[in-house]
Amino acid sequence: MGEEEEAGNEDMAKSESGGKITYFVVASCVMAAMGGVLFGYDIGVSGGVMSMGPFLKRFFPKVYNLEEEDRRRRGNNSNHYCLFNSQLLTSFTSSLYVSGFVATLLASSVTRSWGRKPSIFLGGVAFLAGATLGGSAQNVAMLIIARLLLGVGVGFANQSVPLYLSEMAPAKFRGAISNGFQLCIGIGFLSANVINYETQQIKHSYGWRISLATAAIPASILTLGSLFLPETPNSIIQTTGDVHKAELILRRVRGTQNVQDELNDLVEASSDSATDTNGFVILLQRKYRPELVMALAIPFFQQVTGINVVGFYAPVLFRTVGFGESGSLMSTLVTGIVGTTSTLLSMLVVDRIGRKTLFLIGGLQMLVSQVAIGVIIMVAEGHHNGVIGEGYGYTVVVLVCVYVAGFGWSWGPLGWLVPSEIFPLEIRSAAQSVTVAVSFVFTFAVAQSVPPMLCKLRAGIFFFYGGWLVVMTVAVQLFLPETKNVPIEKVAGLWEKHWFWRRMQRKRDIKETTIIGSS
Repeated sequence: MGEEEEAGNEDMAKSESGGKITYFVVASCVMAAMGGVLFGYDIGVSGGVMSMGPFLKRFFPKVYNLEEEDRRRRGNNSNHYCLFNSQLLTSFTSSLYVSGFVATLLASSVTRSWGRKPSIFLGGVAFLAGATLGGSAQNVAMLIIARLLLGVGVGFANQSVPLYLSEMAPAKFRGAISNGFQLCIGIGFLSANVINYETQQIKHSYGWRISLATAAIPASILTLGSLFLPETPNSIIQTTGDVHKAELILRRVRGTQNVQDELNDLVEASSDSATDTNGFVILLQRKYRPELVMALAIPFFQQVTGINVVGFYAPVLFRTVGFGESGSLMSTLVTGIVGTTSTLLSMLVVDRIGRKTLFLIGGLQMLVSQVAIGVIIMVAEGHHNGVIGEGYGYTVVVLVCVYVAGFGWSWGPLGWLVPSEIFPLEIRSAAQSVTVAVSFVFTFAVAQSVPPMLCKLRAGIFFFYGGWLVVMTVAVQLFLPETKNVPIEKVAGLWEKHWFWRRMQRKRDIKETTIIGSS
């Protein structure tokens, strides 16, 4: 089965038009991927400011007072796992994903009808407004509204940017270029950690304002830069039907005049997509069942890896296991560096060793580290009256780094790459919206549930997410076809020959009916 799939991929790759990495496509994709920087920054900055005393004292005084009391009682069986179990505090973090969920569904219509560029622009504008309001917030209501605006930005950007990157990239480099989105998320997360570490050392109480307002810088770059981005050839044909303009852009981004085969594929895909206007209705058809399942499963699995426990609450977690405010932010900074580095490594190898191999390696790596963290915390607590010593704390930091590295070269980038490349044009915008919406729903659920779960389960929270890692690693190996080196408009043929999904007896008018040998 695996050999047949690999052989089919090679046949597909041979049929693609010549294409190479050009300055034009790199510049366009770097600018678009700035949306990833903003997403990563928003994830990282919230956890950092929540560990800053002045921020807590101003907006969440009950949490601040509990933390101060815990410091005085440290070593006397105080339950420091429950310090941050505040509904208002978690609302600050998770409100972003409520508006993001709504925005990504709206973004589908914008992206399909007017193109990828308008969605990227609207995302940048919303980011800019949210960053400005957050940095100047005077009360919790202003903080929440700022997060809601940031959520609108995330919704539009996360729906459109992965599509933009996958459509602009040549097939043999699509994995590396599309993984640039996750790399930018990592860069944004790392930048937030660096800024948080520096601003918490400011003697006055406004350091958190700098952290929140700094997001306006990449937001401005994305907003202005989106005005100069070229539209993707796929989108030009889909929205305007201007084949000549699409051909000119295609020649420019591919760096070759030999684009006729790829252009024909785009025109054919656009013709198929023009038969219906409601992508969500089309997505529910039986023949698109594999894509629908993956649109739901991949973002769900990405969230239950437990990564946002680290992203949202890493500074809080490190304070819980014994580090002070400065030490917890430094530990989070280290994990941010590890995550960004591992994503860069993934970019270099994903188009060589394939998606499923990285899913397997990363899944096993995260599973081992999650279980090890849970065991260490459980043992340490049992012998030290609920207080984890510094030695155990450093061990937890190392294991978190191992975990983040596993996520950084597997579910982090591939959770965005794979959905953006497995959907045919007629459902691509709608399916991507479903993917992002599901991601927001479960990110919201994780953000809301982690503080009470940490309070009740303590070390058990790591075993909970470890169990999900077993499920997702097995599921991906069984049900996801390998898309390495397959042109984006020909990926649909993989489902028809997959050992499980071919049982759906799907019928599509695709020229490559013999892509993969019959088994």
